[in-house]
Amino acid sequence: MTLESLLQKAAKQQASDVHLLANLPPYMRIDGELKEIDKKPLLPKEIETMVKEIIDENRFKKFILEKELDLAYESKNGYRFRINLHWEKGNIGLSARTIPAEIPSMEDVGMPPILFELCNLDRGLIIVTGPTGCGKSTSLAAMINYINKNRRANIITFEDPIEFIFKPDKSLIRQRQLATDMLSFQNGLIHVLRQDPNIIMVGEMRDLETIATTITLAETGHLVFATLHTYSAAQTVDRIIDIFPPFQQNQIRMQLSTILQGVITQRLVPRKNGGRVAAREILINNSAIANMIRENKISQIKNTIQTSAREGMITMENALIKLYKEGVITKETMEANLYAPSNSY
Repeated sequence: MTLESLLQKAAKQQASDVHLLANLPPYMRIDGELKEIDKKPLLPKEIETMVKEIIDENRFKKFILEKELDLAYESKNGYRFRINLHWEKGNIGLSARTIPAEIPSMEDVGMPPILFELCNLDRGLIIVTGPTGCGKSTSLAAMINYINKNRRANIITFEDPIEFIFKPDKSLIRQRQLATDMLSFQNGLIHVLRQDPNIIMVGEMRDLETIATTITLAETGHLVFATLHTYSAAQTVDRIIDIFPPFQQNQIRMQLSTILQGVITQRLVPRKNGGRVAAREILINNSAIANMIRENKISQIKNTIQTSAREGMITMENALIKLYKEGVITKETMEANLYAPSNSY
């Protein structure tokens, strides 16, 4: 058994992830459920051999020293994967995320009309959030590719690693990968203004420096897309502000209230007839939201989203109820994902 054959098998069965751990059979995740690919457990030496199929000796030595390694891999049949190598109880482990061969359109992933309007903006910050494995990268790719097909813009992405490969259409696209094309996200972002960008995509706002630089770029008249691991629009605003030291937080509230255009928080839930669908909470920064951010009334944001449906906003609860009423998901799925199920729907 080779890693190539395992990954191809998983991709053909439309698995989202593959997991290899020593002394266990290989697993894949289909529609959110873990399933065995094979009954035979993999020995530690077998996993090491598989890993050496995809990285050279120098990178393997780096992995031995640093204990973690992220990379992109393309199989012989054209499937792409985002791979994480790590150690577990002294043995090598591998997790691989399948990347669709074709970038889905915004229509394919069920984006509402208000998100098309966000993609047509010239400046500001748009954040896609949610837990690991909720489809943030896919949604972000769909939005970037919409711009690519409909606008003449210079798009620069900062990724770790590069996942979807964009083909320039109306836009010019540069895709830069951490470690091979730049030393750090912060370093790349500091120098990006010299590359004449219109649109900037930051794969993940993972630390104070990256968040601070991203905010600065959005202030200087660029449209910036970014992701964050948060579970709601209000938590996203809180997380960004709280990462800064207390003496800077008032200034950040002022900046964020001005530059933020929208927050899309999503969660993948099982479809009634198989597969998964994204439920999305959407915040659009209007004058009421901006005032709440400035005045540190973040707890009131959810109520404003609730009462601003005409502006394209929707809470996660209402998004789930909408999917249920449309027959996309079951009542059980809806209730399992609601914070406080009731009989009012």
